[in-house]
Amino acid sequence: MFVIIGYIFMCACILGAYAAHGGNLKILWQPLELVIIFGGAIGGMIAAQGGKGMKAFLKAIPPIFKGSPYGKPFYMDLFACLFELLAKVRKEGLMSIEGDVEDPHASPIFSKYPKISHDHHVTEFICDYLRLMVGGNLNAFEIENLMDVEIDAHHHEAEAPASAMTKLADGLPAFGIVAAVMGVVNVMGSLHLPPTELGKLIGAALVGTFLGIWLAYGFFGPLAQVMETKNAEMHQVLQTIKVTLLASLNGYAPQVAVEFGRKALSSTERPSFKELEDFVKNAKGK
Repeated sequence: MFVIIGYIFMCACILGAYAAHGGNLKILWQPLELVIIFGGAIGGMIAAQGGKGMKAFLKAIPPIFKGSPYGKPFYMDLFACLFELLAKVRKEGLMSIEGDVEDPHASPIFSKYPKISHDHHVTEFICDYLRLMVGGNLNAFEIENLMDVEIDAHHHEAEAPASAMTKLADGLPAFGIVAAVMGVVNVMGSLHLPPTELGKLIGAALVGTFLGIWLAYGFFGPLAQVMETKNAEMHQVLQTIKVTLLASLNGYAPQVAVEFGRKALSSTERPSFKELEDFVKNAKGK
């Protein structure tokens, strides 16, 4: 949503100011130069990323234009879900949650929290490590090390599309210069034309440089930043789950383990102690 708002505001300011100074907006529409700029940049990206990288890149684009699901309501549900699971373990033993972790979609606990159960990565991460805890063959240090390895692998994988978008943005100004140079070459072959016609050709050639820079820093650069922000949000979710589960594994009561997780959040998403306590009590009573 904010991506679209930002684009509209930017275009209104840049194009509006240009038109207010008597600029002709029609001259900025140069389809062939756009083909050169995008064709060169995207072609280079395809060569660098390959099929697997391009598939991940295209998959990462739609979420850019959606709001983040990882706000305070999500974390309230997450903590309530973890509290119920850990309270069940403390009361009935680890084996009592075997059915919940083996089939979370059929679990009465997970089904109470659709924000959690509908997020494949979050549900899988919780269930995988609760399953290891049920097995009882790994100590807290070994599970923590395994969590760190998985979180790092997930973060590295999620960074690839953002890196590709950054490199795409970095390449656009250069290909804008390519388009401009090719336009100048065309002008040099048309010196027999009258000055008014030459002026139009020179103006069209210079548009390539403008478009390359504008597209890079106005459109694709911000998209790369949004991708990085969303990766950081997912990283925080996994870290929060990790801290909570490890606290429980080290012998802390569910209420305290959830508090460990709450402290791992940034201030914008972190609920207050009282707010979370009341929410967990109400959720558990449903």
